[in-house]
Amino acid sequence: MNVIVGNKLKQLRKSKNMSQEQAADCLCISQSAYARIERGESSSWASHISKICKFFEITPAELMMNESRLNKEESNNLNESFIINQLSDKIIEQYEARIKELKKIIKDLKRNEGE
Repeated sequence: MNVIVGNKLKQLRKSKNMSQEQAADCLCISQSAYARIERGESSSWASHISKICKFFEITPAELMMNESRLNKEESNNLNESFIINQLSDKIIEQYEARIKELKKIIKDLKRNEGE
C-alpha cells in the first residue's frame, strides 16, 4: 500500500509542478519524510491522510487506489470490446456471404421453374 500511495503522491505533486520540498512544506512535514513516503518506504502518510487529501483535493479512496490495476481493467475492457467487434464483423461477413448464396439459389430455382 505504501508504494501505491507513494506513486500517487508523486503523480499528484508533479501534476502541480511542485518539488518534494514544496509539497512537504504544504503538508507541514519534513522533505526527507515526504521523500520516504513517495518512495513507499514509510507509512507515515496514514497519519497525514487528511492533509494530503485536502491539499490535493482527492478522497482517501482515490489516494489508495491502485492505478495499474485500474489501467489493466480498462485495457481488458478495451480488448474485450475489440474482440467482440471483430467477431461481430466476421459474423456479418458470413451472413452476407450466405445471403448471396441463397439469392443465387433462388435465382436458379426461378430460372429452372420457368423451363
